[in-house]
Amino acid sequence: MTATPDPSALPGVDVALPHRAPSVSWPTLAWPTAEAPDVDRLDDILSVAFDHNPNRDLALSLACVVVHRGRVVGERYGPGTSARTPLLSWSVAKSVTQLAVGAGVRKGLVDLEAVPVAPEWNDPSDPRHGITLVDLLQMRDGLDFVEDYTEIGTCNCLDMLFGAGAGDVAAYAAARPVAEAPGACFNYSSGSTNIISRFLTTALGGTDAMEGFLADEVLGPIGVVGADARVDDAGTWVGSSYLYLTARDFARIGELALRDGVWNGRRILPEGWIDRARTAVSFDPDDGLYYGEHWWIYGDEWGTFAAKGYEGQAILVVPGLDLVIARFGKTPSEHKPALEAWYRDVIDCFAPQEGS
Repeated sequence: MTATPDPSALPGVDVALPHRAPSVSWPTLAWPTAEAPDVDRLDDILSVAFDHNPNRDLALSLACVVVHRGRVVGERYGPGTSARTPLLSWSVAKSVTQLAVGAGVRKGLVDLEAVPVAPEWNDPSDPRHGITLVDLLQMRDGLDFVEDYTEIGTCNCLDMLFGAGAGDVAAYAAARPVAEAPGACFNYSSGSTNIISRFLTTALGGTDAMEGFLADEVLGPIGVVGADARVDDAGTWVGSSYLYLTARDFARIGELALRDGVWNGRRILPEGWIDRARTAVSFDPDDGLYYGEHWWIYGDEWGTFAAKGYEGQAILVVPGLDLVIARFGKTPSEHKPALEAWYRDVIDCFAPQEGS
């Protein structure tokens, strides 16, 4: 667990979310396309990931979609993958869970301060009783949950997803004891997300209602058709890990975040919900990134924030450049420095050049 940093050491939300140009049509089944400002440079950088694939630097890249100013300007697919291939989100789903909570707040169906969040914490004397959705969204709930992906039995995440907790992921996570007071420390935890997912499912009226809500209020309005959000035996969407979408659909999620939760004139998320998500409240020294509410924050000059998952899955949202990058593949953690450098190279293709 990581203690709370000095607030003065945290980056502020200094880069505004850009408005989409009225002249750019919103994606339906198709998506408007354009050339990148430096199309040759972008093509060369994408080639690093895809022309020799897998490669020694990034390992296996399956898909990448680059969206600039609302238009697709770069798109590549790897072995056995096409624009229609469903791709596994892993922890990118956590950020989609945050969007679903926001949609529930906007509809008046979710109270962020309601307690207890889990029925296992009903007793007011239980130290977990006062944990709120905000604590869980910020990964500052204080639960003793280990997420190091070592082996079942020692890693709570693996035990929850593939071992003793797989049938009821939220119950497994909610049964964990507290290690710290809520709000005191940052501890990245898939269990926290699955507790949120069960709470949202209950608030909406059950599994079928949750699936309908995702389709009607979150994903459907942005043009996502055929999303596969996997549920466990207890009927809870495993919002920490299991969402299958195409690469373009993941890019749509980034575009929704970039536009402050508005899509083609329809407000899907409460105003300011994305600003909450990208407001840093913690720092993770292992990743070198900041954390807000279920989104990672780079703290760079462009205001980059991201949904990130195992094996290098990611949606990067870059407000200062009106840019979204959705990249999915199988990149082991030891390749992370090369992958982050590659992301930086893609972003730099859109940054103003000196003298321009």
